[in-house]
Amino acid sequence: MSSVPADATQSAAEELLAISEIQSLFAKRLRVMDTKQWDRYAECHTDDVVSESYADVPDDNRPQADGQGNKVVGAEALTKAISGLLDGDIKVTTVHHGHMPEIVLTSPTTARGIWAMEDELWWQHGDVTEHMHGYGHYHEEYRKVAGRWRISYRKLTRLRVTKTPGFFSYLRGRL
Repeated sequence: MSSVPADATQSAAEELLAISEIQSLFAKRLRVMDTKQWDRYAECHTDDVVSESYADVPDDNRPQADGQGNKVVGAEALTKAISGLLDGDIKVTTVHHGHMPEIVLTSPTTARGIWAMEDELWWQHGDVTEHMHGYGHYHEEYRKVAGRWRISYRKLTRLRVTKTPGFFSYLRGRL
């Protein structure tokens, strides 16, 4: 397969294929996260991915990079941060849904997208089930690396969150 210059135009079929591959990548990331397949999580991202997805986490438990809270840089660091948040001594059951993608190809090897999202998280605190339910959007950028689309940037913005009062208490000393 030949390399296509960044300024080359793509056929409608090539554009549709790229968008379909990005949608499949997004779905895979959510499934891998919800099923706690951490050995497959990093492969959904570029090595230099930047994630700003922790604004709802209490300040003292937010990941930090480059002196900035709510930021993780790198696929391995992101995998460690998200698995540290959702897996470990206390298991957090998660269900993430992404809806209505708005994907724009910015070149044959780059794209950006916005996804409406909804997530629910639960964990057992003695006889109390702690719960969080969020609604918002994922703002993402994608890059094709070695012939495969990867997520290179993500920011989660929430419009609404409902949670039980003790939901974040499981994080004490966790990150």
